[in-house]
Amino acid sequence: MRARIVLRSSDGLSNTAIARELVIAKHTVGKWRERFARLRGDGLLDEPRPGAPRRIGDEEIAALVDRTLSTRPQAATHWSLRTMAKATGLSVSTVGRVWRAFGLQPHRAETFKLSADPLFAAKVRDIVGLYLAPPDHAIVLCVDEKSQVQALDRTQPLLPLRPGQAERRTHDYVRNGTTSLFAALDVAAGRVIGKCFPRHRAVEFRKFLDEIEANLPPDLDVHLVLDNSATHKTKLIRDWLAKRTRYHVHFTPTSASWINQVERWFALLTEKQIRRGVHQSVAELERDIRRFIEQTNAEPKPFRWVKSADEILASVKRFYLRTVAADQKHQALSRISESGH
Repeated sequence: MRARIVLRSSDGLSNTAIARELVIAKHTVGKWRERFARLRGDGLLDEPRPGAPRRIGDEEIAALVDRTLSTRPQAATHWSLRTMAKATGLSVSTVGRVWRAFGLQPHRAETFKLSADPLFAAKVRDIVGLYLAPPDHAIVLCVDEKSQVQALDRTQPLLPLRPGQAERRTHDYVRNGTTSLFAALDVAAGRVIGKCFPRHRAVEFRKFLDEIEANLPPDLDVHLVLDNSATHKTKLIRDWLAKRTRYHVHFTPTSASWINQVERWFALLTEKQIRRGVHQSVAELERDIRRFIEQTNAEPKPFRWVKSADEILASVKRFYLRTVAADQKHQALSRISESGH
């Protein structure tokens, strides 16, 4: 914020204009402009504050951060506040403050998967091109299946939401069967064509293609965005598509389901209907899924795709380079640890 004050003042803005832009008091702007004029860069640093002196120096903080990033405790996969405090001789609160300051959360872990598809860039450009600049006289449909959706009932009645108390349910459940949902999302309109089937095979996918065909205007080309499931590539499906020349298939890169927009709609379905739903039969589950589809189509809201293919590829490249660097560092640390040095 202090640097922005100086930079905006160099552009010729008055204290009042800078204060309004940065949403701060005018005297704050004047204070830091004066300090910078008098002390230059040093003037933007904090002055010594009153109170007890720090009991942990920069070297100890750096060692704590490095230990958090490059080592693991014995017989555990990650550090906790207490195990790190015991290992370093620092207090639990000190370790917590340092971790918060540097954004370190050893207890958390996330998953990732980099696509190894040799045609990754070409497929990304193809599909993102459909999203950002769809062809004229055509409809773009993102198609996929949400297989093995379970109809789950709880072993005891739900305790409803009350003031100061969240809805409560038992941790265990009763399985009452499964269904597989086939869905096609109209990228431009936000509407969904969906149908449930007992199984998830090429035969069911072929029937769903008939459902799509019956619900589309006959004079439009159809661009289907599909993943690389074997269900989508059988002879039965190839023959069906070969007889309908207005259909054009675009396969997503392997391990890149995030580029298929219907996956986002599946996430909404799971969050709003399935995860906390209570279904005593498959029929009840399918009824609620149909209701969700009807509600989607009553007030359709298409997802807004904002990133270009170039931006996506650049982001994936940066992540890949960071991943390679992290893996090389991990392997080097492992070799050092094994050698005893």
